[in-house]
Formats: sequence, structure tokens, C-alpha cells
Amino acid sequence: MTRLVIGCLTASLLGVAAPVFPQTGRAADREPLQLGALQRDARDADARAREIGLLSRQTDLRLRSLDVERLPSVSALGQSQYQSDVPTAPFNGPDGQPVFAASKFTYDASLRVDQRLYDASLQPRRDVARADLAESQARVRAALFTLRQDVNDAFFTAALLQEQRSALEATLDDLEGRLREMTTRVREGAALPGEAAAIEATLLQQRQQADALRSNRRAALARLALLAGRAIAPDAVLQLPEAAETVSQARAAILHERARPEYAQFDRTRERLVRQETLAKTADRPQLSAFGRGGYGRPGLNFVSDRPEAYALAGVQLQWKAWNWGTSEREKDVLALQQDIVSAEEAAFTSALRRAIEPDLAAIDHLEASLPTDDRIVSLRESIDRTARVRMSEGVITASEYLDRHTEWLAAQFDRARHRVELAQARANVQTKLGLEVR
Repeated sequence: MTRLVIGCLTASLLGVAAPVFPQTGRAADREPLQLGALQRDARDADARAREIGLLSRQTDLRLRSLDVERLPSVSALGQSQYQSDVPTAPFNGPDGQPVFAASKFTYDASLRVDQRLYDASLQPRRDVARADLAESQARVRAALFTLRQDVNDAFFTAALLQEQRSALEATLDDLEGRLREMTTRVREGAALPGEAAAIEATLLQQRQQADALRSNRRAALARLALLAGRAIAPDAVLQLPEAAETVSQARAAILHERARPEYAQFDRTRERLVRQETLAKTADRPQLSAFGRGGYGRPGLNFVSDRPEAYALAGVQLQWKAWNWGTSEREKDVLALQQDIVSAEEAAFTSALRRAIEPDLAAIDHLEASLPTDDRIVSLRESIDRTARVRMSEGVITASEYLDRHTEWLAAQFDRARHRVELAQARANVQTKLGLEVR
């Protein structure tokens, strides 16, 4: 039984190399590792955490570009051309030449200044940019949240190995004492050499199991260190979270619990769609701007003059799409459909979340009822082991029979340790899936 547990854990941990981190302090001086702190470390250590700040800087640049639209815009214009034909007066002067004839070669250089007076879309565009930022940041937080389950898996794998190794090492001293006792009896002729050999073989097997547990635990801690982005000593102690009260509260509030970051993402998406709908409404509103232009050209504003001259003009410009063939209404319908899509996705997410929690809640109920039985079984197996030890010392039973009882005691301790860790893991999984902080 014990070999099966170790083998299953080994299969999932092989190939994990220990990360290189500076180690400081002694094991006794270090605080026990807590799951909640490791989850927060993993979130902060992930490269995607930088995206939140980068997205904010990106939006700041976009908002600055929108703010610039409130300021006057200046543009320089220049043109030179030759025309094959130009306007000419239909009658001639006293000299026989047309009264006026424009030059076929013209040029113009000017500076134009435009000042937006009214644009209904400017503030809605700023609101859309901020809503885009909030939605993008919520999406990153939702992606980072998945790291919690990875931390849970590595943490409880290491915790189970820690509990099993502690139970195994406690029995090694007992077996060593039985081996010394049996060796003395063999030397005195009170027992057969095979009796001592059986105990020694079992002792060596359990030492191998202890080494395997220690190695697998180092691999689990290495994976945990990579996730958390910080050093974790091979002999670090893991503290199982106590979450019975929190889980009871979560069980009562499961129907309306919205702590998962995905819910914030759904809300931010709705907010963006509302902002986009407001922006779509501004497409039907006019835009008003003032402009001024000054330049030098041949001709100037007097197009019949052949002399280059300076000129200036100013005015107000109105731009209004009075008819857009129903584009605005269709855009509103599209945004309304997107709202319905978000609501459908949120409902599906909630349903999937409730289904995912049910197995953990059932496991919690089962394991809470099993732990008192585990304690009783371990107590009984320990009593049987002590009796078998005495009977072996008296020569009533063989060493093999004693070792069978000893193995049954160790298996009972392994089962109890596994159930304790599984209970803590199920409670942590409920908190994690609901988006609650694990303490």
C-alpha cells in the first residue's frame, strides 16, 4: 500500500529540477509555509502581472492623444502647378489684349489652423478607452487566478509527502530497536538468523521509502518555488490551512458568491459595451470647428490677378451626417446582442463553477466523518503492534507475523495522513474556486 502511494506521487514529479535561489537562515528560524502567501507570491511572480501596469501606460498615451484633439491643429500646405488653360476675359482692351488673363503657372504656400469647437464623440471616446483598460486588466487578473490551483496542487503534494515521511520515520526507530533485539537473540541462539534477516529487509525497504518520499517532496517544493518565484528550502515545513469556518460560510453563500475575478471581467465588459453604445449615439451629431488660413501665392485670393500676393481667410465649418442609412441603429443592435452574449457566458460560468465545487463539498463531508475513525484505527493498530512486539520477543510469533502487524500500523498512519491532507485540500479548493482568499 505504501509503495503504491509513493509510486503514484513519483510519476507526477519526475523531471522537476530544483530552481536556483539563494538560501538564507536555518530551518528552525523559518516560518512554516502558508498556502495563501504562496498563492499571492505566484501571482506577483508571473510575468503577466506586468501587463496590468503596461496596459495602464498604454491607455494613458491614448488619452493624451484624445486630449490633443481639443487643442488647435496646425497644418502647412504648398502647391505649384501649370495649367494648359486658364480663365480669360471675353473682350479686349484698347491695346488689343484681353482685359485680364490668369497665369498658367501658379503656386501657393499657406498655413492653416483648425480649432474644434464642438465634438460630441470626444468624451465618449475617452470613456471607451478607460473601459477598455478596465476590461483588459480584469482579463489579466482572471488569467493570473488560474495559478492558484497550480499552487494548490504542488503545495498539497508536498504536504502529503511531509506527513507520510513523518509517520514513516517514526517507525524506523522502532524497527531498528527490534533488529538489535533480534540480532542479540540470534547471537545467543534464541532465534533463527532468518528472523533478524526479515526485520533487516523490512527496515531497508522502509528506509528506501523514506528516501523516495524525501526526494519526491524536494521535487514538489522545487515546483512550488518556481511557481512562487522565491526560494523554498528542502526542509521547509508546510502548514495546512484551517478553513472549516470559511468553507461553512462559503457553502451558505455559494448561490450569490461573486468573488472570482471572472465576474469582474464580465462587469467590465458590460461597462465597455455601455460606453460604446453612448459613443455610437454621437455619430448622428454634428461637429463644429473654426479655421483660419494665411498664405502667399500667385495668384492670391484675386484669381484674375497675375501678381503674387499675401492673403488670409477665416471661418466656421459644420460637418453633419444627416443620413447614414440606419448604420447607427444597427450598431446599437450589435451592442445589445453582445450584452446578451456576456450574460449567457456569465450564466454558463456560474453553472460550471457550482458543478466543480460539488465534488469538493462531498469530499469534505466524507473526510470530516472519516478522521475520527482514522484516529481509532491508528490507535488499535498501534496496540496490536505493541502486542505483536511482545509476543515476538517471547517467541510466540515469528518476525514475519510481527512485521505484518507493523506494516498494517504504518498503512493506517499513511491513510490518516492522506485523509487529513485531502480534507485540507478540498477546503482550499472550495475557497479557490469561489475566489476567496486562503488563510
